[in-house]
Amino acid sequence: MQTVQEIAQDIIAREGGFVNDADDPGGATKYGVTIHTLQRLGVDVNGDGAVDVADVKALDHVQAVDIYIEHYFKRPGIGQLPEVLQASVFDMMVNAGNNAVKLLQRLLTDMGFACIPDGAIGPQTISAAQRAFEAAPGHIADAYAIARRNYYYRLADARPASRKYARKLDGGKGGWITRAEEFMDPKYRLTNAEHSKRVAAWG
Repeated sequence: MQTVQEIAQDIIAREGGFVNDADDPGGATKYGVTIHTLQRLGVDVNGDGAVDVADVKALDHVQAVDIYIEHYFKRPGIGQLPEVLQASVFDMMVNAGNNAVKLLQRLLTDMGFACIPDGAIGPQTISAAQRAFEAAPGHIADAYAIARRNYYYRLADARPASRKYARKLDGGKGGWITRAEEFMDPKYRLTNAEHSKRVAAWG
């Protein structure tokens, strides 16, 4: 299995460099670290006394990895989940905040291991995740990745401005969908035709 450092490096590779997309609620972003994250954590990258877009631009690769590991893996307690879930939950935590944990909690409940979907990894969630893993060790990671893909589609259903993240201009799978599918067995990935059918209602 990958180390946490390797997972964080992969996340940065998926996220890419500096962007400031008006349709992205996260605002200015570099390596997936948003201006809101820097402001929330009080990270003044360039030391000028203010946390603003200039700090996002100044963020380097090493700092981004450190932020990911400390604030999106260690502090939320992702390391207490079954190892097969850690990379995907970590990746989604960066991408969607504690919705990554809420999604897992709802999945565990649907599997018969009740959890309160509060977005926090506590004893109840850890126990439920372990029991679900023991019940379906070869399927829990795929189930979470599929639930994650469905989450992104639903988000794009509800917010037209976000559809470009789920469907490319040529109609193919957008970054959200391909990202979720990286964490599932290829047999569960949608074909291009299935993807097109899923997004047809978007026009």
